Amino acid sequence: MIVASFWLGRLNSHIFPTDIITLGAALSILFGGVVTVIVVTYYKKWHYLWRELFTSVDHKKIGIMYIIVAILMLIRGGIDALMMRAQQATSVGTSHGVLATSTFQQVFSAHGTIMIFFAAMGLMFGIINLVLPLQIGTRDVAFPFLNLTSFWLFVAGMILINLSLGIGQFSAAGWLAYPPLSELKYSPGVGVDYWIWSLQIAGIGSLMSGINFLTTIIKKRAPGMKFMKMPMFSWSVLCAMTLVVFAFPILTVTLSLLFLDRTLGMHFFTAGHGGNMMMYVNLIWAWGHPEVYILILPAFGVFSEVVATFSRKRLFGYRTMVWALILITILSFSVWLHHFFTMGAGADVNGFFGIMTMIIAIPTGVKIFNWLFTMFHGKIHFSAPMYWFLGFVGLFTIGGVAGVIMAIPPADFQFHNSLFLVAHFHTMIVSGVLFGYFAGIHYWFPKIFGYKLDEKLGRVSFYMWFIGFLLAFIPLYILGFLGATRRIDHYSASLGWQPLFIIAGVGVVIIAGAVAVSILQQIVSYRNRHQLLDLTGDPWNGRTLEWSVPSPAPYYNFATIPIVHDRDAFWVSKNESKEKKRVLEITDILMPVNAPVAVYIGICAMLFGFSMIWHIWWLSIVSLVIFFIVLMIRISDENPYYLLSAQKIIEHEGNI
Repeated sequence: MIVASFWLGRLNSHIFPTDIITLGAALSILFGGVVTVIVVTYYKKWHYLWRELFTSVDHKKIGIMYIIVAILMLIRGGIDALMMRAQQATSVGTSHGVLATSTFQQVFSAHGTIMIFFAAMGLMFGIINLVLPLQIGTRDVAFPFLNLTSFWLFVAGMILINLSLGIGQFSAAGWLAYPPLSELKYSPGVGVDYWIWSLQIAGIGSLMSGINFLTTIIKKRAPGMKFMKMPMFSWSVLCAMTLVVFAFPILTVTLSLLFLDRTLGMHFFTAGHGGNMMMYVNLIWAWGHPEVYILILPAFGVFSEVVATFSRKRLFGYRTMVWALILITILSFSVWLHHFFTMGAGADVNGFFGIMTMIIAIPTGVKIFNWLFTMFHGKIHFSAPMYWFLGFVGLFTIGGVAGVIMAIPPADFQFHNSLFLVAHFHTMIVSGVLFGYFAGIHYWFPKIFGYKLDEKLGRVSFYMWFIGFLLAFIPLYILGFLGATRRIDHYSASLGWQPLFIIAGVGVVIIAGAVAVSILQQIVSYRNRHQLLDLTGDPWNGRTLEWSVPSPAPYYNFATIPIVHDRDAFWVSKNESKEKKRVLEITDILMPVNAPVAVYIGICAMLFGFSMIWHIWWLSIVSLVIFFIVLMIRISDENPYYLLSAQKIIEHEGNI
């Protein structure tokens, strides 16, 4: 027994799922993984994937990998949502629905965690990787190796959270794991530990990405690109990554303290032993509310680029838009307590945070009006990206009004733990984040892959998302008014709530259909890519620097680094006379080599997290030792770059 405990920690024969839903999910993921391995092996693509994708430090390829993983996690989180709505639509009166209560709580916790940390964050970092270096006129990010390492830490966290389906269980303490429910006494299994370590590892990767992109913007802008000449998307990334650098260390510390509580009995958050559970809530939301803006600010930047391009106008009120971003960045650290007005902090504290919550709505409203004024008297081209923007304006306004209502502490006392809050949060995140990144994928897809996405299917997907969202969440606003609480998995038939839950379930099914249409759109677009190559015609020719390179963008981005004279650099260059255009000499450049070490670091991180979850201490030590060995190998590498000759660049440019 002692020997088994040493080698296996808490692993035993009772760790595998027994309920049919969890077992089916685990087997489905396993089956998908096995099929993928067989297909890749059959077509002999392992070497290609290793060389061209997994170990590549090209920011565009890293961005593609982020988006692929994020879409997979969006599907996983969407399936969780379908199960929750199916349970709520059927678990009424004497019927107890399709899920056990414990399974429902795990699904509830996993849905929120996956959607925020691995779907939304993945889409954000994916689009930033694809676009930012091209937009500011640089060949890569400041630290290419760190960029790839960040991605593989993100993947390590994703693997851990999905591993909980088949080995052990996931947290049932909610997506933010409030104590005392997340303390060892009330959650003695490994579920909360899976939550802690998947977020800890992915969060460290996010912090590294924040440092990387912040440094890239500050130090690697093209000559002449002053801050007030940067495109709005670059400004939004600058502000979001500033928030990452300040907010994610709070998350790292908070998760560490909770793990010490559970593992070594430190009692930072256990009230019976001198701790304070409300300290955890303050810490997690001091990270959590800036996290909302970390996700939404880059989406605001995407909308700014889309609206200006497809309205055929310069962005209205550029300077006010910049200052609105800066104000949101600063004020986002002054509103976190509105997430728990019910804690009993007192009228003065609640009043301050209520006022600050209303104030932060002002710069957000400024951006909405500036986008609308950009469209005013513009030659609007209603392409798929513009549809996503217009859908965002409608839904985001509804969610914003609901948010201002909840900024009033007495009103929040009524709505706080209700489905009204759930509907508000989803309105802001889905319309403000997902719609923004979907618009960005449509807008920049031809720049990365060399062909457009099918417009008709793009619009169908948008309409299904929009209609499905209204059906899925408007009933939740009503249910919140009627008193339905969050996490509810069973209710009395006499309340009359079932029709509203059924409508909400139908909405989620329509959204699932929208995701399926998006996948079909990718397949159809790829098959018809030779008919979708016209990237120069109106209006698909952009305004900013990334559109000045060929489509798809070459691996070195720019044959010569451009000199910028205006914030709409490409728009200006297109309208210059031939006599004014400079001919720059192409020279040899240094390019970073592939970095297999980043993959090994991700594997070590995943093994370390797994060993800490299951208390396999020898594996913790071994994974740490291997981590330091591979890191030393990377540090001692004397040739992390290779010389790309001018002749090869000229040949490549000639073949484009």
